[in-house]
Amino acid sequence: KGELRMQSLSFDDAGMYQCIAENKHGIIYANAELKIVASPPTFELNPMKKKILAAKGGRVIIECKPKAAPKPKFSWSKGTELLVNGSRIRIWDDGSLEIINITKLDEGHYTCFAENNRGKANSTGVLEMTEATRITLAPLNVDVTVGENATMQCIASHDPTLDLTFIWSLNGFVIDFEKEHEHYERNVMV
Repeated sequence: KGELRMQSLSFDDAGMYQCIAENKHGIIYANAELKIVASPPTFELNPMKKKILAAKGGRVIIECKPKAAPKPKFSWSKGTELLVNGSRIRIWDDGSLEIINITKLDEGHYTCFAENNRGKANSTGVLEMTEATRITLAPLNVDVTVGENATMQCIASHDPTLDLTFIWSLNGFVIDFEKEHEHYERNVMV
């Protein structure tokens, strides 16, 4: 197939490679540069979020995405406690930390540690729990005659420190109230 495979690359393998394809009608060339990348982990370009919000009883994924080559090994701590995979906590292969069934006890400082054969680095963020958003009055089915008006209600409870936005959709498509103001009207009750 004209394929070149290299294994266990070293810095000596870096350079310009040329593929030559030839038959009785002629010859063509194609060039490509192979760069060997090696760097210690760094969070300079992509630090962890300083503040991470998670809903009570919900699930949160805290990303850890340092730049590093080769791919680093990841570990996590909450404060001074080293975290390990368990029933509620999972460290993904990509370095992300997942916590399920969030409680007040999960609040705190979380640090991601990344290490490869070139060095190590860490980044820290603070997890805060918020009250979960819940729909307390869901829209009801409505039967109307063609040409009549229909009203649907939706009421929700939410954490008072957060803003709440209602988004309505029809058959899976979000309704744009500005474009469709002649047909739909949004009434917000405080």
